[in-house]
Amino acid sequence: MVLHLQTNADFEKVFVPSSFGQEKMTILETIDTPIGSYSPDFELPGVDERVHHLSRYLENLRSVCVISMCNDCPYVELYVSRLKSIQAEFSPSGFTLIGLNGSHANNNDVKNGEDFSPGSNFEKMKAFAQQHELNFPYLRDSTQDVTCSFGAIITPTAFLIDHDGILRYKGQIDDHPQDPLAEGTDYLRNAIAALFQGQEIQPVQTQPVGTPLVWRK
Repeated sequence: MVLHLQTNADFEKVFVPSSFGQEKMTILETIDTPIGSYSPDFELPGVDERVHHLSRYLENLRSVCVISMCNDCPYVELYVSRLKSIQAEFSPSGFTLIGLNGSHANNNDVKNGEDFSPGSNFEKMKAFAQQHELNFPYLRDSTQDVTCSFGAIITPTAFLIDHDGILRYKGQIDDHPQDPLAEGTDYLRNAIAALFQGQEIQPVQTQPVGTPLVWRK
């Protein structure tokens, strides 16, 4: 499956699963926010009926991590508990995760500009957040502008931002999606810890593995 964005950005190689548990390499064109550059700012509605401003979070926190996610991605389901654990571990130190749902309707009609996807409309997002008792904000990017600006093409993908708004890590949450108890590398947790300890983050980028985002035609 190849997804296309109408941009002048660079080509990237990413893992795009043709079916859950089965990956293949593909090439697609995306806007890219490079490591070390400023992340895109945003003002987006959350399932808590509030508008969330990235810049305001960064005024008060040491770091924010935006997670590109959606309701019906099986990889997101695998990671929800781990994301909640990361939020609980680091939020006392001035940190928050922010879930970002920029997935378009999945082969459903869009009427009057509203998304009627069974997995991605706003009411389903609220139900998802309640069902999983999310302990971090979950926002809807209905225009897909923010999602595109970050360069997200796979759910889930992590974008770790420091207090100054600089992107410091992006990619996988860890390298063992199927088994949370397996031995492996916890990329995101390690990156947050290194950032807070003033240490170098290594690696700063990993290949995202998950489900392709659905884009407007």
